[in-house]
Amino acid sequence: MTATQRCWLTQDAHDRLRDELVELLAHRSAGSGGGDGTVDNQSDQFVDEGRRRSRIRQIQELLQNAVVGEAPPDDGVAEPGMVLTVRFDDGENETFLLGVRDGADLDGLAVYSPESPLGAALSGARQGEQRTYNVPNGGTAQVTLLRAVPHGQHRP
Repeated sequence: MTATQRCWLTQDAHDRLRDELVELLAHRSAGSGGGDGTVDNQSDQFVDEGRRRSRIRQIQELLQNAVVGEAPPDDGVAEPGMVLTVRFDDGENETFLLGVRDGADLDGLAVYSPESPLGAALSGARQGEQRTYNVPNGGTAQVTLLRAVPHGQHRP
């Protein structure tokens, strides 16, 4: 995600990310503590600190660029913040939220990132429109957007 790219988050996901950031920052300010002073232990601490710093930067960027809970227009166009129902070329249907996966837990509703192959293919699609996207095995698949409604307005 670029610094200027806006991302859509539910209020719950935003709150969880904010809480995780507070915890990471508190851990950092408290110091890494403990350890037996061995080279292996020091190496592990450097790796852990690097991961923690990276995660802090990632969360700060997400929160800085977040659009929180603001429903997109109910116009049937696939965009972040919309719950999409799609039909894959094998006839299977799936319903999911197009949004930031990080910190998302929406009562069993799957979340696909707009940057994922499926999310990128569907972004901007209108109901009834068919799109093609790349699948992990290197092939392509087709998907049809059946329905797109703002999060919070969808009915399972």
